[in-house]
Amino acid sequence: MTDLIDWNDFTKVVMVAGTVTRAEVFPEARRPAYLIWVDFGPHGERKTSAQVAGVYQPEELLGKQVIAVINFPEKQIGPIRSQFLLTGFHTDEGVVIATTERAVPNGTRLA
Repeated sequence: MTDLIDWNDFTKVVMVAGTVTRAEVFPEARRPAYLIWVDFGPHGERKTSAQVAGVYQPEELLGKQVIAVINFPEKQIGPIRSQFLLTGFHTDEGVVIATTERAVPNGTRLA
């Protein structure tokens, strides 16, 4: 069973929508991954590494609106500092990115 959290725990996690502006192969990654840059509107453009190469090609990600956690501390991943956590779902083929059902302004917080 999963541990229960209370509402205050959930409100600490800042999950927002943003649009992928750039994606490229991350050759230094231990497992196949991409470097991904996302425009989070008022929160600025940020980059991360994501292991989504099993499901997507870099060009498929351009313009896709994604959901990300933006208030984790930055994390060193090889030569880059990851500035957000891209959310998704593990499947047999790889990670499927969590997206919005329809477009919302970049930076809109998940309710």
